[in-house]
Amino acid sequence: MNVDIIIDSLTNCLIYRRTGEECDTEYRIVSRAISKEDATELNARGWRFDWSIPHQNGYEIYELLLENDDEVQGMIALKHIRGQFYTHVDIVEAAPFNIGNDGDYQGVGAHLFAIACKLSWDAGNEGYVQFTAKTDLIDHYKKMLNAKCIDWNTMYIDTYGAVALIRKYLKEGE
Repeated sequence: MNVDIIIDSLTNCLIYRRTGEECDTEYRIVSRAISKEDATELNARGWRFDWSIPHQNGYEIYELLLENDDEVQGMIALKHIRGQFYTHVDIVEAAPFNIGNDGDYQGVGAHLFAIACKLSWDAGNEGYVQFTAKTDLIDHYKKMLNAKCIDWNTMYIDTYGAVALIRKYLKEGE
């Protein structure tokens, strides 16, 4: 699937737009498969993607949350390709109330990629993350995530880019 999340800014955590307050976060794996019914309910609440498909294709799904709050701020689907030493990202999506310049929280997209980089590192893939970008967002990902192109729309974040995102969002390695 083509990744088409806008990286609104690189922040140290999520920023509540109305007040400028920095909010600490946590993330967790979605342990039970998202059913077609669950995905339909998410779509009815404004989520764009069918989140039942990644689990069917062997991807893990992670949710980004504010610390001590169960409201999902964004989700990412990824799979570790250990034989080739990278983690593949299939879908990245901010919660509907976080999309655009009027969204509640700023920094969701890059934070989700930081989670993917951390999980890639933990899986022994040295932080490498690969994804397929929508064509009109390639330059945006180069600028905001320091991503590089493999071919016309396949991109990756290397170890150096991964370390920068992990340090910024997950406060590790400082």
